[in-house]
Amino acid sequence: MNIFRSLFLSICILIISSAALAAGDLPSREEMWKIIQQQQKQIDALMSQQQSSDAKIDETVSMVEATADAVDRQQTTRVSKTQVGGYGELHYNNLKDKSSGAKKNEIDFHRFVLFFGHEFNEKTRFFSEMELEHSVAGDGEKGEVELEQAYIEHDISANLSGRAGLFMLPVGILNETHEPNTFYGVERNQIEKNIIPTTWWAGGLGLTGKFASGWSWDVTATSGLKTSAKNKYKPRKGRQNVSEAVANNGALTGRLKWTGLPGLELAASLQYQDDMTQGEDPLAGAATLAETHIVLERGAFGLRALYAQWNLDGDGPASIGANKQLGWYIEPAWRINKALGLFARYEQWDNTAGAQIDSQYTQSSVGANYWLNEHVVFKFDLQDQNAPEGAKELDGFNMGVGYQF
Repeated sequence: MNIFRSLFLSICILIISSAALAAGDLPSREEMWKIIQQQQKQIDALMSQQQSSDAKIDETVSMVEATADAVDRQQTTRVSKTQVGGYGELHYNNLKDKSSGAKKNEIDFHRFVLFFGHEFNEKTRFFSEMELEHSVAGDGEKGEVELEQAYIEHDISANLSGRAGLFMLPVGILNETHEPNTFYGVERNQIEKNIIPTTWWAGGLGLTGKFASGWSWDVTATSGLKTSAKNKYKPRKGRQNVSEAVANNGALTGRLKWTGLPGLELAASLQYQDDMTQGEDPLAGAATLAETHIVLERGAFGLRALYAQWNLDGDGPASIGANKQLGWYIEPAWRINKALGLFARYEQWDNTAGAQIDSQYTQSSVGANYWLNEHVVFKFDLQDQNAPEGAKELDGFNMGVGYQF
């Protein structure tokens, strides 16, 4: 404001001087020179003030820009270190029980899952997974809210890492990677449901190592299953979900995996638990699970095959044939183009394979996946089951949509 006031006064002086000249009151040459020198001093002063103000403005702008850059860097760092993801799947099942004629005609938002992860530094990170099943949870509702993963992972060295907390066990194909856009079929296969109780998580400690070319190994010491004679010693009924889980008898799990060729995975897992009933059934004893699988992707052709078997000690499991529980499946697939893929799957399982009666289930499925992009998929399949006499035998079709982000 001072600059403009001084400039205004100078202009006024000039106007008055000009008016005086016009009126005929002419100053001498010396007086004119003094007036000019005075005006020049005022102009120089104004210019100096203006330059000082410009410098201060430039300094202020620089400080503001530096502050904004620092805030942006902080926000970018925070966002890059904390990640959010998830997946979900909606299913429609239209099935009929051949033995009873009963129909299953229902639509269900089967899973809604959110991932939260954070990288503390380049060596230490956190990962978690929360799931809502069947849309609604609470008293009298069919759904559940579950914490499926929550663990800390730390890189001990370039080829060795450890984890502690609640995590998926290193068994099978789907247990660790089960997002709907990563597999064929609306429902997960029966073997990785009834024999390997996917999704199967436990609380404890784990180590993962890499060696040679494409080789890796996993070892975990975790909480164990708690099954019973009432549930026919079925592994799926024994999941405790790390919810005030009885920990009288833990489980040791190991896996060896080879991915030395592009598009190929070969793996074998073994789990041992010295009492699958947590000491509550004197007629039950140790339990051992052995599993092996192959995943192959070569161009448009894909193949998955898996075999899994439980061996349960004790007279209790043996009395109903549950001392031996096994299953296997094979699934060839053909990717017609980036969007469309076709598959066929044959699977066979038996949770009382030790019995001297026919207790084996089989299921044949054919279908297609249509990917809108790699993260969003529509699914359709037909299924045909063969079940033991008197058991449910569901035939029909399934449709679904799934996503991952």
